[in-house]
Amino acid sequence: MMFSVGDRVRWATTDGDGLPLVRYGFVGGVASEIGPALVMLDGELGGEVIVLGELEPVSVTSVELHLAGDDLIEDPELRRGLVHLWEAEAESAGLAVDGVESWGAGWCDDRHCWSLAELTTGGGRYVVRAVRSPLDPAIVCIRADPA
Repeated sequence: MMFSVGDRVRWATTDGDGLPLVRYGFVGGVASEIGPALVMLDGELGGEVIVLGELEPVSVTSVELHLAGDDLIEDPELRRGLVHLWEAEAESAGLAVDGVESWGAGWCDDRHCWSLAELTTGGGRYVVRAVRSPLDPAIVCIRADPA
């Protein structure tokens, strides 16, 4: 994917302890079509040189949370809070969400997926879902999919 100066990007990496880490920033420059890119990460004064293949454009569907804990999807009270966690991540990513209609504890689409809320942004409608990871059922992914 080709990025331009000023594009908002998401960088999924690992921290010094090997734990997953997601950072957001703006493209400050791209060396060539194959990269790398200079990214001005949120909260940092300097830029970070990042391989293009590690970046993705920020969009409603690219903002995801991956959280450990089977209880997050099993317990209705914890499941209610997942929408708010996704909204906080979307705000960190710089997305402007027009409106969110929470569906409380949601409903089960299948045994691995719960629909939790509907949101609108940029004229589009999306459903916030909590989905068990196919690789590790103890990991819950919260994301927005087109409605």
